[in-house]
Amino acid sequence: MSDHIIPHFQNSDGHRAIEIGVKEFMCVGANPPFDHPHVFIDMGAEAEAVCPYCSTHYRYNSKLDATTTVPAGCAYVSDTAKVA
Repeated sequence: MSDHIIPHFQNSDGHRAIEIGVKEFMCVGANPPFDHPHVFIDMGAEAEAVCPYCSTHYRYNSKLDATTTVPAGCAYVSDTAKVA
């Protein structure tokens, strides 16, 4: 896993479900300062998972890349990553 960056996703808009293009990711809840502990989620062989903190339902969509979400805008980019 150390050979790639784990994408982070947020659900500040309160979507019932978010489609993502990866099966290993971090959920941050809402954007800071309303985030929860950043939790690693691995779907494994499944096509969906629920965050144990915020109950966001994530669905794997193989047609999406690692930073594209449906609905749009749920990929989380930290302020430090925006500066780089």
